[in-house]
Amino acid sequence: MLEREDMTFPHAEYVRRIDELRKRMDERLMDAVIISDPENLMYLTDYQTTGYSFFQALVVPLESEPFMVTRKLEESNVIARTWVEITRPYPDTGDAIQMLISALVEFGLAGKSIGYERNSYFFPAYHRDTFHTTFYRSRLMDCFGIVEEGRVCKSKYELEVMQKAADATIAGMKAGIEMCDAGVTENEIGGAISQGMFAAGGEIPSVMPYVTSGPRTMIGHASWEGREVQPGEHVFLEVGGCFRRYHTAMMRTVICGDMTDSMYKAQEIMKLALAETRKELRPGITVSDVDNMIRNIISDNQVGARLITRSGYSIGIAFPPSWDEGYILSLFQGDGSVLKPGMTLHVIPWLWGVDGDKTCGISDTFFITDKGCGSFFADVPQDFTIKPVKGSKSSAKAPKEKEDEKSPEPPKVAVGKDTEVEPKKKK
Repeated sequence: MLEREDMTFPHAEYVRRIDELRKRMDERLMDAVIISDPENLMYLTDYQTTGYSFFQALVVPLESEPFMVTRKLEESNVIARTWVEITRPYPDTGDAIQMLISALVEFGLAGKSIGYERNSYFFPAYHRDTFHTTFYRSRLMDCFGIVEEGRVCKSKYELEVMQKAADATIAGMKAGIEMCDAGVTENEIGGAISQGMFAAGGEIPSVMPYVTSGPRTMIGHASWEGREVQPGEHVFLEVGGCFRRYHTAMMRTVICGDMTDSMYKAQEIMKLALAETRKELRPGITVSDVDNMIRNIISDNQVGARLITRSGYSIGIAFPPSWDEGYILSLFQGDGSVLKPGMTLHVIPWLWGVDGDKTCGISDTFFITDKGCGSFFADVPQDFTIKPVKGSKSSAKAPKEKEDEKSPEPPKVAVGKDTEVEPKKKK
């Protein structure tokens, strides 16, 4: 491994990651693994490119030096960014899998037990067919998830980089909220968010911000399409800032008019869910515990809304088409996976269908500590932003009849490995 000082993390961090990967390989009786997922390549070597639609792989033998197989153009990224010293590039007119096989033979791995990421988007079936047919003397095994076992818990260095991504998220969200107003287009809001993120040091995210207004907030994963925000409507914003391919994400809601009773109730129940989650998140509780707690709070609403998705997911390294690590860990009911220090979760107690025709959201990205959890956005206000329409008496306060009303009491929930969490009964 080439030791250099211009990488995202200290050299020792990459040595640790490779050493831990090799321990998992040894436990699974593998002589080498072929890693092709862009996120895993980034994690292990600091390699990144937008040209990942072409086959690329890092081969990590159990004992000898790792090497990479890439398109010839992308070899420049290996040289400029990584600690990898051995490459076997193929030309655009060449055969990527034949180059991979030639390299495996060259470095003495023919006839060995070789793991590959069978579930990778970037080792497609036609490549695997050629690989199996040609490299038939070796034992080929699925090693999907072997790198992700290390990625799910972030080191102190990764948390520092994620804070830089969070700074970009905050700047983008602030710029987007400032731009929101009746008469402004969704495109203008999206442009303001993007400029804010990038000016704050953020890099190109895996997904551009989600910006929808009025009835379009009911469309899942929609973003700006030139629509003009109308007086009295709300705007849903979800921003995922990026730094060195690490992401953090946050949802917020802007109302361009008066705060209705339903929207106030929606705001308060989402804030409650996030507050209770931050209080309860800690090592030892299960994914199912967390999801049940959030879902029970959200389902006890009086505005006709639902939480129709998972309640959160792991977040960190990402390349398009998604900014999350949900395939590694998602907050689902019935999942007994245990939370551990270093896990980072985008928790999304958003409400779909307020009054039947509005979606709004408040979310946070948490990190699990030794005894509890912290937030990348602890100082960011969660309340809906009110943008009074000209001539309106709207203010940033809650509806008058609600000003003296206490926030709803949280359901009494016990969080533990074998605990069933019962929803609070409606009065």
